[in-house]
Amino acid sequence: MDKKQHSKSTASESSSPSTINKSKESSSTTAAASLPTTTTSRNAVLPQTARRILQNFLLVWLDANLQESDNDFKNSLQHLRKIVASITTFTDAQQCVNFLSEIKKEKVFMIVSGSLGRQIVPEIEALPQLEAIYVFCGNQSVHDQWAKKISKVKGVYTKIEPICQGLEIDRQRCDQAMIPVSFNGRDALFMYTQLLKEALLEIEDDDVKSIKDLVEYCRLQDDIDEDEIKKVQREYRNQTPIWWYTAPYFMYSMLNRGLREMDVDIILKMGFFIRHLHQDITELHREQQGNMPTNFQVFRGQGLSMEDFEKMKKTKGGLMSFNNFLSTSRNREISFKTFARPAALNTNSVGILFVMNIDTGICTKSSTPFAEVSKVGYYKDKEEEILFSTHAIFRIDRIERIPDNHCDRLYEVTLTIVGNDNHELNTLTAHLREKSTWATGWARFGYILIKLGEPAKAEQLYQMLIEKAPSDKDRADYNHQLGWVYYNMGQYSKALLYYEKSLDIYKKILSPNGLIRSFMKKQQLWICTTDHLVLVVFIDAHQI
Repeated sequence: MDKKQHSKSTASESSSPSTINKSKESSSTTAAASLPTTTTSRNAVLPQTARRILQNFLLVWLDANLQESDNDFKNSLQHLRKIVASITTFTDAQQCVNFLSEIKKEKVFMIVSGSLGRQIVPEIEALPQLEAIYVFCGNQSVHDQWAKKISKVKGVYTKIEPICQGLEIDRQRCDQAMIPVSFNGRDALFMYTQLLKEALLEIEDDDVKSIKDLVEYCRLQDDIDEDEIKKVQREYRNQTPIWWYTAPYFMYSMLNRGLREMDVDIILKMGFFIRHLHQDITELHREQQGNMPTNFQVFRGQGLSMEDFEKMKKTKGGLMSFNNFLSTSRNREISFKTFARPAALNTNSVGILFVMNIDTGICTKSSTPFAEVSKVGYYKDKEEEILFSTHAIFRIDRIERIPDNHCDRLYEVTLTIVGNDNHELNTLTAHLREKSTWATGWARFGYILIKLGEPAKAEQLYQMLIEKAPSDKDRADYNHQLGWVYYNMGQYSKALLYYEKSLDIYKKILSPNGLIRSFMKKQQLWICTTDHLVLVVFIDAHQI
């Protein structure tokens, strides 16, 4: 492992307990100190350019006197890694601020020493990516006064254990708030949400190979705990998919991030788990159906970004989709006090208590089954949790502010589950499905990426699919689709190259008559532009 060195703070520093009374380092050490390091579960120290975050959050620890060789520091890291695997340490305040300012897609939990916290926290507290701050120092009374004035500061601590307890709760809230949502008429993704669901659920990958690929992929990243990876590798078949999804391991956060960011790598690696989890919920729904009331309510507390809240208000009376598996509760108080109200205290979000009206018959007939999972999930004592399959769609009935003495950004939103018999949704889905009948599974996923304005992600997807294609027929199809991607990107030379590759494969595997029939289905076309004269051997008419 590379040896990490730290600088001496120019400010008078009140350090965290793990660094108190430790000797200051030499001037030669100081010269190398301002570079941040990423401490991972496998004890690697990686440059920030190599970071690949697979979860929704990371931890930043700022203390001028951190020493990697210190036993207290090592012990603290061991505790923290059980909550957040990706930990980046800093000894220089400005380097830390610069790093925080560059983060756009993840949420950040921060541990900071007393004096440096008093210096920089007032400057950075408004950063939307900064979720929670924990002050870790040796003198609690000195720093309580300034810390209690800042809402994102969770407290001043002299031991690492209570910080870990707070981080565990904040991690759950963060994951809950970052479930991807889309709104009809406001987001392009909503139009394709049902096609995306169908594409992900119809993929039939080899399960053994898929688990092996997921494990190998996670080992190449820098924010997945090695013990968790080994557990999945050894025990995946020993537990149900619902158990893995509700467990405090990387599966939930990684899947959440993949669907939120439409991350091709993650979705490819977790496609098998999406299918397994849906099948598990469907089977449990069938078993529990006789004991479920016809109509009932569930609750979900979470934070919404200001942007999503404005979209929701403008979509009132319309439809919204939760673009992941959806965890809810029959317990209103837990949803409100544990998730909705705390989210409202965050200056960058709106606290929402969703009240969801559920019709069991609609869910049974549609492709959105649900199940009561308290007896089969990881937390056996967690009562009344109802888990819905992916991409559940609701109608937004009512949005009302909840009076609260502590904040004015707390709302109750009433939703009603929408099934396949909804005329508006049916019409939209049928039209889009008709235009993509040529594609199934991963090919349909690529089509959706193109339609969402993500050609680079579609390119990445098809390149990966070509490498792992199980047959010449699939390889020919994927080369054809990649040609279409480049055509949409205006890269006509590349488009021609991949269309020709596809044709060459088809010539080898199809008879002349079969080739003609294939071309008749594809409809041969000429394309001419002012800059290029390109013969495209075949392009689906509906793709242009």
